[in-house]
Amino acid sequence: MPVTSQLLRGFPRAKLWGASLLPCQRQAHRPSPPYSNSQHAPLPPGPTTRGFHTTWDLLSYNLTPPQVNSILKANEYSFKVPEFDGKNVSSVMGFDSNQLPANAPIEDRRSAATCLQTRGMLLGVFDGHAGCACAQALSERLFYYVAVSLLPHSTLCELEAAVEAGRPLSPILQWHKQPNDYFSREAQTLYFNSLRTYWQELIDLSSPGDVPDTREALQSAFKRLDSDLSLEAQVGDPNAFLHYWVLRVAFSGATACVAHIDGSDLYLANTGDGRAVLGVQEEDGSFSAHTLTNDHSAQNEDEVTRIRSEHPPSERKTVIRQDRLLGLLMPFRAFGDVKFKWSIELQKGVLESGPDQLHDNEHTKFIPPNYHTPPYLTAEPEITHHKLRPQDRFLVLGTDGLWETLHRQEVVRIVGEYLTGVHQRQPLTVGGYSVTLGQMQGLLEERKARVSSAFEDQNAATHLMRHAVGNNEFGTVDHERLSKMLSLPEELARMYRDDITIIVTQFNPHVIGTQSSTLT
Repeated sequence: MPVTSQLLRGFPRAKLWGASLLPCQRQAHRPSPPYSNSQHAPLPPGPTTRGFHTTWDLLSYNLTPPQVNSILKANEYSFKVPEFDGKNVSSVMGFDSNQLPANAPIEDRRSAATCLQTRGMLLGVFDGHAGCACAQALSERLFYYVAVSLLPHSTLCELEAAVEAGRPLSPILQWHKQPNDYFSREAQTLYFNSLRTYWQELIDLSSPGDVPDTREALQSAFKRLDSDLSLEAQVGDPNAFLHYWVLRVAFSGATACVAHIDGSDLYLANTGDGRAVLGVQEEDGSFSAHTLTNDHSAQNEDEVTRIRSEHPPSERKTVIRQDRLLGLLMPFRAFGDVKFKWSIELQKGVLESGPDQLHDNEHTKFIPPNYHTPPYLTAEPEITHHKLRPQDRFLVLGTDGLWETLHRQEVVRIVGEYLTGVHQRQPLTVGGYSVTLGQMQGLLEERKARVSSAFEDQNAATHLMRHAVGNNEFGTVDHERLSKMLSLPEELARMYRDDITIIVTQFNPHVIGTQSSTLT
């Protein structure tokens, strides 16, 4: 077995499309206007909850509850950490994940893996825009860069010596394969060579006995992979297919929200507008939300200040317009998106020497307005460290499709009630709507039914997704609304919601409590 296969053993393989790049290739035959999705341009407002009866009846049809469940559960995945001698010695009990597409094909990706040469678990959600190519590359490659960055000097030297001698390599990650995860076999050698060059540089920059700092390792991995995506696109590849692929990756973009959990140490590395929210159980049994990441968008004043400070005063009014970078890009940090990083001359030079397929792509030919002092965009992550406590019960990682539909406190309440089976009965509110006594009785019956049916979902991420798509104005799942949202045609679904990707990680309070008392 070649060394590349040895190192990358356990990489996720395709279930739906096979081990190829076909899901993203489909998009190449559907040229669309530059920045046509929600990350870049405003979309027509979706119908309000109260008005969907008149609008959606023409666009969708009613699904039966089994059909709804089939759609919601199609991409769900659960992983439970194995027990040793009847005990779970990990701070992580397991995780549930799920995805619901709005784009065709879906532009979100997710990854989960356990570090084998060091300790800890990695979980991440990736939100692509202008196609799924960049998000796909991140889902395959970013965790390898993180894992290599965490290796001590001696282990890096062992890796390099094994490659030099042609010996088999021990895998550095155990992937937890989720539905639709797949591995680009065509790009395996390219990916391995870039990763090897990275660890060779880490060897040169470190000394025997050095143990990497987790925060620095995450920073380095994010920045280096983005740099490699850019370099690979500039250099190209003799293989026409790979040449086309690396350009597709670089000219599309993706945000990334990654968690590294090792014992009671929780690190979040965030680039863009994905979000990580901690579910904390209070003494009265209720749950509160603790956000561990900051959105890199126009709603973050620190980000606005940062971007404006990096460009001349003459660009103050143009660098951010309509809450978008150069009036186009909603996330202010992202991988890929070389149209916001390369000089105009470099963009034209790379495209002119590139495959003919790119010449018909409006997105790649488009130059952002007021483009004077690139780069305007960075993939540098914002790192957060949190010391887990026994009351920290779970972590929700989600792409912005989740947070656009549910408030963080509602997300934590839904997941907390699902995991514990204890429902916090809040006073019934109707949000200013006028309701009849009959409608009020119906709402109370819905609430009662919700308690009894909470466990129809065997996956916390699926349960949360059901609420994200089907909640009505009263905070309860409306089957009719859920049915209509899930039956919208592909070309219309994106107008009403975004792709949604969720990972819910459940912590082990007993292990965390023991670790905390040991440290003190």
